[in-house]
Amino acid sequence: MREKEVMHPMEDVRGKFEIEDLSSECLKNGTNFRSNGAVPHQSQPSACSPGTYPGLLDSGIKKVLVTGGGGYVGHNLGCILTQSGISVVLFDTKPSEWETPKGATFFQGDIRNYDSLYNACQDVDCIFHLASFGMSGSQQLQKELIESINIGGTKVVINVCCSRNIPRLIYTSTVNVVFGGIPIKDGDEETTTYFPLDKHISHYSRSKAIADQMVLAANGTALNGGGKLHTCVLRSSAIYGQDERRHFPRIIANVKRSLVFFKFGSKDAKMNWVHLSNLIEAQILAAEALTPYKAHVASGQAYYIHDGENVNVFEWFHPLFEKLGYSDPWIHIPYSLVYGAAIILEFLHLAIKPFLEINPMLTRYEVMNAGVMYTFRIDKARKDLGYNPKKFFLADIVKFYELEPSKPQHFWQILCVVGFCIFIYIFFVLFL
Repeated sequence: MREKEVMHPMEDVRGKFEIEDLSSECLKNGTNFRSNGAVPHQSQPSACSPGTYPGLLDSGIKKVLVTGGGGYVGHNLGCILTQSGISVVLFDTKPSEWETPKGATFFQGDIRNYDSLYNACQDVDCIFHLASFGMSGSQQLQKELIESINIGGTKVVINVCCSRNIPRLIYTSTVNVVFGGIPIKDGDEETTTYFPLDKHISHYSRSKAIADQMVLAANGTALNGGGKLHTCVLRSSAIYGQDERRHFPRIIANVKRSLVFFKFGSKDAKMNWVHLSNLIEAQILAAEALTPYKAHVASGQAYYIHDGENVNVFEWFHPLFEKLGYSDPWIHIPYSLVYGAAIILEFLHLAIKPFLEINPMLTRYEVMNAGVMYTFRIDKARKDLGYNPKKFFLADIVKFYELEPSKPQHFWQILCVVGFCIFIYIFFVLFL
């Protein structure tokens, strides 16, 4: 008989969330699935990146579960783990676009559903918790759903670890748990603190900060069958890589519409990116560092993870503009004006949402990330985990996408800027 759900501390941080059972809705996607939730292999080719990590088996890890296993990072992580001889359960609300790798099982379920996750975790000895919601597009403005998945779902993951006697939990967080618009230069894990929760303009960042704290607070929690839970947090920078389908398609679409022709913020405003392969390496190294094999060196620790370079986002995207036949953004607009425009665009999105569902062109969160300096050091990950990021070039990634050069429409770009400025001025005069 299944043991009762175990409650854990940090109620003051995470609050009390009623976890709605949405499993029936999650399964309504037209895919055939087995009675236990496991889904047979899909027909799309795999997006796996090459590489194996035999050290995982040496450390005693035999079977893992990946939440968000149908997504870009989760699926590729599963590929590498199976190639390393690890048994993998890919857990998500819907199957991946790519073929389930040999040696892995896809289990269809919702992390907010305790029973579903519990059933998927039989014989699992490590969970990689990647599932999240609200990072980009119109999802950023769906506060209730963001909190339900990112906070409520994380609570369930922790509880299942304890009731299923799973001793290792690696949580993929974000650097935005400490960033909220105030510049950070070469921040590290000791000197940067959580950005005040009530000051976050991003529901996603706030929810990830709460979940980040929950996972770290759960380190050392007693497991039902004896032993302790060992947890760590990887604070990832923005992710890119071959066949990435969240950020790049949206950016490419806006470039083709002649909407990305201006830049804002200081040229010194830099940020970090992390390539898919480097992030996966960090995940696996963190799992090893939560075992006796590595003296549990990562237990209760947080790590910033990126490629080891600071870049200005507008300069970094040069290969993409070049591939599309566009010049780099050539009009500079004051940061405050673009931020004000994002406020209006968010307001308009919410106003028309009952009638029309479209992605806002810009949000305050996106403007802040592109226009303000926030960079971090990865010395701690290098020292504790042995993390050594490989060098990648965006130009090589851009080649993967089938892009045809198009002719920039400078007349319409200038007209848009003029009209945009007039609109902002009128709005602020009338309503503020």
